[in-house]
Parts: sequence; C-alpha cells; structure tokens
Amino acid sequence: MKIENSVVLITGANRGIGLAFATAVLARGARKVYVTARNPESVTLQGVEVLKLDVTKPEQVAAAAQQASDVTIVINNAGIAQAGGFLTEDSEAVTRRIFETNFFGVLNVSKAFAPVLKTNGGGALLNVLSVASWVNAGELAAYSASKSAAWSLTNALRHELATQKTQVLGLHMAYVDTDLTRGFEVPKSSAEEIVLRALDGLEAGADEVLADALTQQIHSGMAEPRPVYLPEIK
Repeated sequence: MKIENSVVLITGANRGIGLAFATAVLARGARKVYVTARNPESVTLQGVEVLKLDVTKPEQVAAAAQQASDVTIVINNAGIAQAGGFLTEDSEAVTRRIFETNFFGVLNVSKAFAPVLKTNGGGALLNVLSVASWVNAGELAAYSASKSAAWSLTNALRHELATQKTQVLGLHMAYVDTDLTRGFEVPKSSAEEIVLRALDGLEAGADEVLADALTQQIHSGMAEPRPVYLPEIK
C-alpha cells in the first residue's frame, strides 16, 4: 500500500504516536490526512483535516465515516492505559473503561470504515497494538488484556477483509516515549522510530511489524520451552 497520494485517517492523532503518524504520512506525500481527537482544538499540526471523534461513541464514528468517505488508509491509534492489576478494588471498572477505547473503539472504527475502504479499492487498515498483546505481568493488567483482544480482532479482520483486498497490519512495540508511558523508568523508543518502521512495513505489504528489539525478542520467546509470558521459576 503506497502512502503517496493516499487519503489517511488517524485516530487519536493530537499527540504521541498518532501525531508522529500524521507528520510522517504528510512527509511521504499523502494527498489528504484526517486526524481525529476528542477535543479537536488539541490538534495543532498544520496541513490536516481535523475531525471530532470519540471512538467509544458509534454515532460519532459513523459520522466520521461519512465525512471521510475518500479514505484509503485507516490507522487505529487511539488508546488509553492505567497502571494496576486485576485484584485491585476498581479493576472491573478500569478494565471496562480501557476495553471501550482499546478494543471496542478499534472495532467501531474498523466496521464503519471497512465499506469505505472497499469502495476506494481495498486500501489498508493499520492497528496500533503492543508487546503487551503477548505478555501480561500485572502492572498494566487491563491495558495488556485489551491489546491481546485487539490483536485477536486484528487477526480476524485480516481474514474477513481479504476478499475486498484490504491490507491489515498489526503494529507491535514495547515502550515508546509518549505521555502514555510517562513515569515508567525503562528504555523507550521514539514515536518517530516506531512510525518509520510501521509505514515501511505498510508500504512493503506486511501483515505485522515488530518495531523494536524488545518486541522481536519477546515474540521469539513465545516459542521457547517455557514461553516468556509465564513467570520466571525461582
């Protein structure tokens, strides 16, 4: 899927990875770039068309699909996180809130824009996932579970959209230096590095992009005799 002369929609593009995606696709010659945010005034990037969108509200998603009926690439980037395990007092409420954005939001946008992509020749759907799709150690329990579900959704969409020739790409990465990871004292990639690898993969026709060394290591460790998602034996 070539980005030059494409029409791109990016959810949650007012900052972080979403903003990096918007900046990068403009630089690669996208003909039009729609960026969405719950608060459109928070988008400051020039050269884009801003849409008000809360991905948890199906009526807003439907309106966005009508407004952006020329889209050929959809990037499902909007996501939220909250630290904490499943045994905390508020874990059920936290999990429901995170799933509404990270899973049902991706589902809402994908369903609404699948017919748009079909009408416009197939195009591509890129879902921003995480190394947490495969490993859940409890620090970000609900976030990890939501990304596991979004990974499964992405794999299903790849099959369902194959007949309309829509490329579906899952982007996995570890920690990225954004507001979402503020307070985590761990090595982080830049959003620009992750987006560069994601877009290179998209243009190469990839199904998945493992965008950093830790993600590649974790992915390889899934097939070990004791897979990396299990606790270490002490």
